[in-house]
Amino acid sequence: MNKKEKFCGYITIVGRQNVGKSTFINKIIGKNISIISKKKNTTQTNIIGIKTINSYQFIYIDTPGVYDNNIKNLKVIKNTNLILFIIDRNIWKKEDEMIFNKIKKINIPIVYIINKIDKLLHKSDILSYINILSKKTDSTEIIPISIKKTKNIVYLEKIIKKYLPKNYHIFPKNYITTNSFEFSISEVIRKQLIIFLRDELPSLLRVKIESIKYEFKKLHIHAIIYVNNANQKKIVIGHQGNMIKKISMLSRQNIEKQNNKKVYLLIWVTEKIKN
Repeated sequence: MNKKEKFCGYITIVGRQNVGKSTFINKIIGKNISIISKKKNTTQTNIIGIKTINSYQFIYIDTPGVYDNNIKNLKVIKNTNLILFIIDRNIWKKEDEMIFNKIKKINIPIVYIINKIDKLLHKSDILSYINILSKKTDSTEIIPISIKKTKNIVYLEKIIKKYLPKNYHIFPKNYITTNSFEFSISEVIRKQLIIFLRDELPSLLRVKIESIKYEFKKLHIHAIIYVNNANQKKIVIGHQGNMIKKISMLSRQNIEKQNNKKVYLLIWVTEKIKN
């Protein structure tokens, strides 16, 4: 192969909720760029992960999980080079069927990934399921994996390489995401909301970074949590402000760890302005 040749392409990750898409992209990129939670709607927007290995640049797009009849977030696949359809073990639900019916109509290669095989009680079941899935999809690219095993990811990357077109690299080799700094910080705070409040509040709560001021080895951050009503505001703040204090403290600690800077974090909770 000519050493000057470079390969670069977009890989879109699709699948229903809680099949492990965010865990997958974090593992394959090697850093936590997407929130992991079992809660519905945890991933609210497309998360971009970038990995460059020598002449190959992989640009992964982690899409929000499909639920009910919501398939609008699959529009991104029309501009991709490869689709990774992640399925949870041998569990095929109506959302899987919806996604399959959508992507099979598009002339883009698909690799089917059977995830969480480490949770199967009988490992022999995977062979029969691969056979069933192969007949259903008419595909030979069906890869069973466990995210816990690095060798599975290495093998999968070899498969993905085949689908990357010859192209100049779009991003510098040290890039791992296109997420803005503000977005990354807002996700740190939103993750703490999900962890502490769980089923008490919808994960669709919005976090906005109002301002970031930089000083030498210091960050001053002002963030706003937008809630839908006064009752939600009360829950987020907690009794005598205990809940928002916990959320602020752990968010600050995580931001400091990620950026190796002292962080001063101020969080306000306010209701959305209704039109």
